[in-house]
Amino acid sequence: MMLQRPRLSLWEKSYLPQILKGLWLTLKHIPRRKVTVQYPEQRPTLHGPHYRGAPTLVKDPEGRVKCVSCQLCEFVCPPKAIRITPGHRQPAGADANVEKEPRGFDIDMLRCIYCGLCQEVCPEEAIFLKRHFAITGYSREELVFGKEKLLELGGVHQDQIWKWKNK
Repeated sequence: MMLQRPRLSLWEKSYLPQILKGLWLTLKHIPRRKVTVQYPEQRPTLHGPHYRGAPTLVKDPEGRVKCVSCQLCEFVCPPKAIRITPGHRQPAGADANVEKEPRGFDIDMLRCIYCGLCQEVCPEEAIFLKRHFAITGYSREELVFGKEKLLELGGVHQDQIWKWKNK
């Protein structure tokens, strides 16, 4: 079965309708208000309520690291951007009933795809996606965030999980 191409009129062959449509679209956008954001002082709101930002580690209200080195976030990370080195907590500490804590916790922000799977899988609610979108650095090494940098970005998180309380 052969399809017949429609016959174009002289007006359609001249490309004038397409040129006029393009000019009309341009003219329609001219009276719109210009939006300029002075970036460092004003933060743009380019992202909506479902924006997933950079992953960070958080502490509990008493200043202890909530991560227990279960390594679920490392296993579930699609681009393998998370690297955890498990360590042990001090046996004489107030949180001695928690077995492990991360000795090293690195997230390569160049590899991270901000999918949010690490936050969803974390049983201790130790990883949260903050609304940071301007992550910059001068070298690749600067964009591998270590445990201290992640805790600095995450801060303290108020929640209802009190696993460190001795009963």
